[in-house]
Amino acid sequence: MTQTAIPSALTIPETLAAGPGPGNTDARVLAAFANAGLADHMQADVLRGMIECKLMLREIWGTKNVHTFGVAGTGWSGLDCLFSAIGPGDKVVAFVNGTFSGIDALTVRMKAASRENLAANSLDPKPANVTVITVPHGQSVLGEVVEAALAAHKPTWAVMAHWETGSGRINDLRGFSDACERHGVMGLVDAVSSLGIEDFAIDDFPGVAGWASCPQKGVLCLPLTYAPVSFTDRYIAHLKANGASTYVHHPILEARHWAIIDGKDAAAGTYHRTHSGYAVAAFHEALRINLQHGKAQKARDYAFHEAALRAAVIALGCDVTSNMTSLVVLNLPSALAGREKELVQACRATGFGIWPTLSEPVQVRIGILNQLSEAAITDIVTRFAAAMNAMGGKVDASAALAALGRHYGRDMAAE
Repeated sequence: MTQTAIPSALTIPETLAAGPGPGNTDARVLAAFANAGLADHMQADVLRGMIECKLMLREIWGTKNVHTFGVAGTGWSGLDCLFSAIGPGDKVVAFVNGTFSGIDALTVRMKAASRENLAANSLDPKPANVTVITVPHGQSVLGEVVEAALAAHKPTWAVMAHWETGSGRINDLRGFSDACERHGVMGLVDAVSSLGIEDFAIDDFPGVAGWASCPQKGVLCLPLTYAPVSFTDRYIAHLKANGASTYVHHPILEARHWAIIDGKDAAAGTYHRTHSGYAVAAFHEALRINLQHGKAQKARDYAFHEAALRAAVIALGCDVTSNMTSLVVLNLPSALAGREKELVQACRATGFGIWPTLSEPVQVRIGILNQLSEAAITDIVTRFAAAMNAMGGKVDASAALAALGRHYGRDMAAE
């Protein structure tokens, strides 16, 4: 038997993460992860850290919801927990205007499907009890669209992404919540891309019963740590009355490990699954950084620096179609039209991590997660202009630098 050669040690170079996420992780978070002293997930300091995390999360979410904690894994883990209360036959309306709200809708269809639906098409079931309202790419879900759909279908649940990074669009959270409240519907919101970036408090949206986010975008932790979730008492009561076909992502069972037992804060959590002391330490430090920055100030900083990036890429001849403050989604100038994926791959090959959209029409996405400085935005713009020119775009990099200079108040082109 031939012995397989042992590969050399894996070295992953430093890159500039300038896409929709993950973002570059803060050095303090990496240090907290690396310096955690043990792996025992039931050790007293780990459990204390989890209690402190849930309290910090309540402030970051802007809520008094007791059932507020982190789900081990990525943002999809948090979303799976959020949708766990949806059962076969439940009536649901889901709003889709991009790749990720589309995956949310697929998750909902799987959870609301009957055995017959799954037998017919297990990977893409089409249960009649789920209505998917599709809004064209590049457009936002508006309150009147939500109102009309809920009035017509009278569902138990409604599902919407707050910020859709597939197309870079912010959806109407106020209109969604108000429509849910009017029609007695429990709203579920994917806040993967908005938490830690936009300044909002979830208790201001009473029509929404459940929320889920991710660790690696606005929260700026490592991807495989904890996805923030928050559930109202109404959601938890419905879940207790109807159950869920999951153990790992069951919100009530998950909450017990975070010292939330019988709807109240307890002195210590109980075992639910093997959590990571390293992940707890990293998540704890990421939440501290968010609170030290301040929700309102962080939101202002994102808006300020996104406006600089937007002005610069427009000066390069690009057409911006997004309205998020952490991400610019654009069409390339006519000379490079149709070469979006080629441009993105060329950038990524040089350690400049931008992204294409993952659905048609193909556009370019440039993000600024954890890049909230003039120097960082200038670096992104300079690299992007150079990549366009390397492909024959013949763009004027000095015009982009001049746009940045006007925004930041100095003559950067001359420098």
